[in-house]
Amino acid sequence: MFHCANGNSRDLRAVTTTEVAIVVLAILAGSLVKSVTGMGMPIIAVPIMALFVSVEDAVVIIAAPTVALNSWLCWRERLHRHEPRDLGRLAAFGIIGAVLGAFLLAALPERVVMAALAVMVMAYVVRFLAAPDVRVGPATSARWSPAVGFAAGVSLGSTGISGPIVATWIHAYRLSPGAHIFAVTLLFSISGFSQLSVFVADGRLFDLGAQAALIFIPAFAMVPFGGALRRRMSGETFDRAILAVLSASAVALMVRAVS
Repeated sequence: MFHCANGNSRDLRAVTTTEVAIVVLAILAGSLVKSVTGMGMPIIAVPIMALFVSVEDAVVIIAAPTVALNSWLCWRERLHRHEPRDLGRLAAFGIIGAVLGAFLLAALPERVVMAALAVMVMAYVVRFLAAPDVRVGPATSARWSPAVGFAAGVSLGSTGISGPIVATWIHAYRLSPGAHIFAVTLLFSISGFSQLSVFVADGRLFDLGAQAALIFIPAFAMVPFGGALRRRMSGETFDRAILAVLSASAVALMVRAVS
């Protein structure tokens, strides 16, 4: 399924059945979390996959399944499409950032990016816990959404991860659970398509197409269970789930930054 990463990850040994099982379990866990909160699969799966392939290959392999999953979740919550705001600005600048980030995938100082994301996310979580009513108003979101969209796109293109930025920003809008998931998965889908187009154009997706195709099965396997679980959640429980995922992502990012 994959090849061990140490230099050119595509030329080394095939991984063991146990290692494949670990990757599949990571994808299943990420799919469940994503189906509930709208985020979580790359932040869970990429670090696990990076134990057996290079980070660059892990980002490429998971790109297409993640775009497909985001698109499906966005369509499922389409009745909430009129609730979020600033999605046009966030998406437009996210596309620009994702294309740039995909070209810079092998050049950006990943540890610095990971550490900065971790600090930013934890700062938001701490502030929210201290003041649960904190929210981003229309004037503030209109002013800063281009910068947020661009930063999220660059992060996605260069590391395969934009969830911490997007989910942190959208959570501060204080939307309903359905609207939150619609907003974040729409933005993930748009920027993800931009990233994917770069991987297609430079041939990286074709090199790893078979591995990417295998990810689709576990990626979609948990969607029905996640949807059913989310429908049973209250708004407060959903907030707690989002904060839990954000906190976990910050820890994972920091571990990845220092390892």
